[in-house]
Amino acid sequence: MKAGSGYPSSSRVRLRPSHVFAALAATLVAGGEASATDRDPDFSREILPILSDNCFHCHGPDASHRKAKLRLDEEPDAKAPRQGYFIIKPGDSAESELINRINSSFDDELMPPADSNKRLSPHQKDLLTRWVASGARWGRHWSFTPLTRPEVSSDGRSSTAGHPVDAFVRQHLAAVRLAPAAEASRSALIRRVTLDLTGLPPTPAEVAEFLADREAGAFERVVDRLLASPAYGERMAWDWLELARYADTNGYRGDLTRTMWPWRDWVVKAFNENLAYDRFTLWQLAGDLLPHATTEQILATAFLRNHAINGEAGRIAEENRIDYVLDMTETTSTAWLGLTLGCARCHDHKFDPVTQRDYYAFSAFFNRTPVDGSGGDPQTKPVLDLSTTAQRAELAACEDRLAPLQAAVDELELAVFPRPPGEPASKSPAALGFNGEILGALDKAAHTRSAEKLLALAEAIEGAQPAYAAAVRRLHAAVAARDKLLGAMVRVMIMADAPKPRPAHVLDRGLYNRPLAEVAPGVPVFLPGLSSGAPANRLDLARWLFSAENPLTARVTVNRIWQMFFGVGLVKTVEDFGVQSEVPLHADLLDWLAADFRDSGWDMKHLVRTIVTSATYRQDNRLTPELLDRDPENRHLARGPRFRLPSWMIRDQALAASGLLVRTMGGPGVFPYQPPGIWEESSFGKLHYQADTGESLYRRSLYTFWRRSVGPTVFFDTPARFVCSVKPTRTNIPLHALATLNDPTYVEAARVLAGHALAAGTLPGDRLHFVFQRLLSRSPSAAEASILLAGLARHEAAFAASPEDARALLNVGDWRAALSTDPAEHAAWAMLCLAVLNLDETLTKS
Repeated sequence: MKAGSGYPSSSRVRLRPSHVFAALAATLVAGGEASATDRDPDFSREILPILSDNCFHCHGPDASHRKAKLRLDEEPDAKAPRQGYFIIKPGDSAESELINRINSSFDDELMPPADSNKRLSPHQKDLLTRWVASGARWGRHWSFTPLTRPEVSSDGRSSTAGHPVDAFVRQHLAAVRLAPAAEASRSALIRRVTLDLTGLPPTPAEVAEFLADREAGAFERVVDRLLASPAYGERMAWDWLELARYADTNGYRGDLTRTMWPWRDWVVKAFNENLAYDRFTLWQLAGDLLPHATTEQILATAFLRNHAINGEAGRIAEENRIDYVLDMTETTSTAWLGLTLGCARCHDHKFDPVTQRDYYAFSAFFNRTPVDGSGGDPQTKPVLDLSTTAQRAELAACEDRLAPLQAAVDELELAVFPRPPGEPASKSPAALGFNGEILGALDKAAHTRSAEKLLALAEAIEGAQPAYAAAVRRLHAAVAARDKLLGAMVRVMIMADAPKPRPAHVLDRGLYNRPLAEVAPGVPVFLPGLSSGAPANRLDLARWLFSAENPLTARVTVNRIWQMFFGVGLVKTVEDFGVQSEVPLHADLLDWLAADFRDSGWDMKHLVRTIVTSATYRQDNRLTPELLDRDPENRHLARGPRFRLPSWMIRDQALAASGLLVRTMGGPGVFPYQPPGIWEESSFGKLHYQADTGESLYRRSLYTFWRRSVGPTVFFDTPARFVCSVKPTRTNIPLHALATLNDPTYVEAARVLAGHALAAGTLPGDRLHFVFQRLLSRSPSAAEASILLAGLARHEAAFAASPEDARALLNVGDWRAALSTDPAEHAAWAMLCLAVLNLDETLTKS
């Protein structure tokens, strides 16, 4: 038998002496199992991950890569007799080829093969051996099992035993012999929960009110106040926008501006109004298909149209269309199912029981739109017209002015470019010698040419045909004016189904032009099916996601919300709940939260409140040497959450603490500070960034204009928003400090905060207390005060010696206010405020 060729298919393999010894050892291990552990290995949580990681690549769902005609992902095949031997013989590890192979000392028999770079640990081999010896009981992957509500047990010792989250966590901590941390200080708690639920720091007045409230339920009252704040919806919307790949432009070359911001504002409104999550989903996936659908329900479907649009020359329309459909497919599967469905685009999934046919059946739900993939219009139909009556009247007037100008160009063109009737001007002998761009313009009728093409045509022919060129320029001016008006008119791309359904096919290796078998809309066959008699459209899909039989939606959603508050999900692989996912340490807690979320009527505020009012969330987050050694990532939850704030929240915190933040909600994207040349570099000089002035500079980060080809430079660790993103990137590198120490946003916030500090008192200690209260919700320690005030004295001396540097610092940014009578003092305090803005504690949820 060749090395790595797999298991024998026609005869029993002859065991070498060392192989026999390994099998005997395995039998002895199995025989001693009863004394080594009180339970048999669990298939879903212990055995399946081993098989998936080490065996499924060659012996899993993907038939194209399967070896030895063996499947270890399906019980019947794995346990079937094979002409005198068994791969897995329940109850008999010595007669199971799987156990023999993993213990072989010969490279040509060892599994996984020596050249696979996969190695089983002694513990993994022991688990497999004991599992087979105990009967090789099969099961399903944990996340594919029906969702039931686990019973909540109290340990009888903790005062928090009444909170279900704490009951599960304390039970787990006892099992791993860890103790929960004490509750965090009240000042730390209010800062933590206010940042978590609003994305903004608490005001000193809010902190003082909480510290003074010693009645029972004080923290719960803070939580309820925050959940009722309009800022709650803005905070929750940010993560949803990243999931929904929201941007204000198309992406790709040209990166044209679109008007999808009304959908963004709807998301904020939906979170604030606590729209039930099943309705929140249904409206976004199929609001247009509801009977008597409202404008709001239709607007919600813009979720699916948030994908990038490729308008590059030479792109094939059908290829674009397929890309858009598959983007909707994979976004939906990630957002609600937590499945890496895209891995089945070209072949059957290598690990999960998802076939390529399943993938294209799922994509068929989104294959019915009238979008044909042509062009790069950022308002590609179907659209929801939200323009004003005045705008529509002005557009009609523009069209009226265009008609005679187009007719004039057509008439002159017949003389300038003579050609046979019915032929375009590009076919005229007079067009010879022009470049491809001009020929492309002449190939179209005058009324269909873009402003850009008209201008190029006028410039190219001006010397030879001045009268014709002048007519083209007049038409260009009118077309440009119309396009400018169209750009200002709000038209949101939405979903709709074409009157005649478009057939969907499996695509050979995912290629748009190689259709195979036709498929009907459907869900992966390993999951519960659609309701009988269902119409199998997007509305039916949305309802299926929330059916009682669907095991994934509630678990996936709860896990993502937990990640929002603890930095990592109960399942770390938040984007993947398939067989390759992490097995949750707190499985019962995850299932209880998911079942409770479902049974609450999919009440998002209820879920959030349940998590943040737990003692687990309220723990102090100090890292002891023991926890650093045993649980550096806080997966056991023996302490409170502590991780770096996202960059958008760091910016909003600086604006709020300095008093610069403008709380206006909604509307088109705004343009805060950005270094010059960024857009120009990415667009070959065609796009120019112009920062806003006045209040628009100080709006919340949520409303920042997002160019897909180059995102806002003030934000780091953010996805490009080309695809659905549910797992945040969190890094800490010097480039971040370069931004938070030098960007005008932070320097301006520091100088404005310094001005408020100077007005708050005359004593340095009082001023420093003011700064700390605004940023950290606490007073500085004596050591902190000593260090910072010593630095203040050094800065003040330096600025006194160099007043021009003080003036330069105090002029950073557009905000203008009465300067201190002593610029050196003001500038020195600005430097102190900038230092506090950059403290690790300030940049961290602690």
